[in-house]
Amino acid sequence: MRERIFVGDGRIDALPGDARGLAYGDGLFETMRVHHGAVRWWEAHMARLANGARRLRIVLPDIAAIEREARDLFADDGDGVLKLIVSRGGGGRGYAPTPDAAPLWRLSRHPLPPPARTGGLVLRWCDTPLALQPALAGIKHCNRLEQVLARAEWRDAGIDEGLMRSTEGDVVCATSANLFVLHGDRWSTPAVDRCGVAGTCRAWVLAETAANETRVAIEDVRTADSVLLCNAVRGILPVARLDARAWAPHPAVADLRMRLARAHPAFVQENA
Repeated sequence: MRERIFVGDGRIDALPGDARGLAYGDGLFETMRVHHGAVRWWEAHMARLANGARRLRIVLPDIAAIEREARDLFADDGDGVLKLIVSRGGGGRGYAPTPDAAPLWRLSRHPLPPPARTGGLVLRWCDTPLALQPALAGIKHCNRLEQVLARAEWRDAGIDEGLMRSTEGDVVCATSANLFVLHGDRWSTPAVDRCGVAGTCRAWVLAETAANETRVAIEDVRTADSVLLCNAVRGILPVARLDARAWAPHPAVADLRMRLARAHPAFVQENA
């Protein structure tokens, strides 16, 4: 892993000990797929970052500076994952933020994850629920303890992901991906107005399918004709099994994956 850390416009050698993102999760992050040195969904990631910063009232670094440093990290035109963390500036103990403090931000380069399971993902239900918090819903903030607890529930290599429900029981997402379910020719995806993350790949699928954003019940998943997960690093991932429920490959998912490969060449190899 290679990384670069900054406070405002100035580069520093290491994270300060009083960093608010480290102490309180007071920040935002973006995880981006890089293909031949470029982030195809750069604008979408930066738009989500800006929305999160506005809602949390965090000062953002100069976006041009972030892009310049990101390009330099991938100057070899390689493939991989770019992670950006932006946390509120100002240190010291206590929750009260320092107004207009210069942001602390970190860029890091990571290898691509292993390829997804051939034939589709195997899922389980997670016991850890997602709390309802509209003030944080949709944004990719740095406090991910619910996902950490949910992902710690299993160590079985035969399970690829877990589906999470809200405290009211509706299905929201996987631990690190958004969810879409197909009934007939109509796609639906859980609304993220009370909890969950508005993913960039989710936004692409929404635009392509005009999917219905709604509350999704457990029974809606079990009775679906097809189920897929998606995120910005791994693209569209078909689901093959959830507990005793199994799904055969579906042409609607195959079509979406081919369309994604045309729009985002990084995902061509996953769809081969």
